[in-house]
Amino acid sequence: MSLDPQSGLRILCGLWFLPHILLKIKNANLAQETFAKVGLKPGRLFLWATILMEAVAGAGLMLNFQPRLAAALAIFVLMGASYAVLRLNGLNWRWNKGGPEFMLFWSFAIIASVA
Repeated sequence: MSLDPQSGLRILCGLWFLPHILLKIKNANLAQETFAKVGLKPGRLFLWATILMEAVAGAGLMLNFQPRLAAALAIFVLMGASYAVLRLNGLNWRWNKGGPEFMLFWSFAIIASVA
């Protein structure tokens, strides 16, 4: 069985949500404080809503189930994360300085994977 590159990219874009979900669950207290710190209150609600959205988006992308809707949900989450890091760290661009570079690249990769 051969996998075309676009499908491979879509699956990878979905898989990348797994470590994000696991780290949020593992560090739930810190994560909900971070949500609250950027103005997304109550932090606990936003934490679990984000985990749910990431899980649905990631599964949809990996399983090719409603991939365009899954992509839209994934990009919504990633834009929210971009907003949060900009609120926390100011107008930095690069991911290693707390900027949204990675999340924006990931969003474009998602778009390319379902276009």
